[in-house]
Amino acid sequence: MPRPSLSLFGLIFLLIGYTAAGPEPDILPRAARSSACQEHMSLHNRLDVVEKKVEDTVEKLDVELTALLEAVEDPKWRPLLDNAGQTAVDILEDPVHKN
Repeated sequence: MPRPSLSLFGLIFLLIGYTAAGPEPDILPRAARSSACQEHMSLHNRLDVVEKKVEDTVEKLDVELTALLEAVEDPKWRPLLDNAGQTAVDILEDPVHKN
């Protein structure tokens, strides 16, 4: 009967050690995975709330901007506009660089 080689014993001991070590540490227990999923869903829910608030704010700003533009185009402001629709006074022009 042939004798098993030393490398075969080493391989057997390696497999026994690997099996005795238990599951890989990267794999989370079911409770931890469930908790991570809940946190993930909670994050998505909070992001949905933030997105809704941003959309509402943009809508309100759009309404306010429309009202401001209508107020500027009111007839009492017409003297500041010339016939071509260009402003007679450029409020953004730097007075130092005036021609």
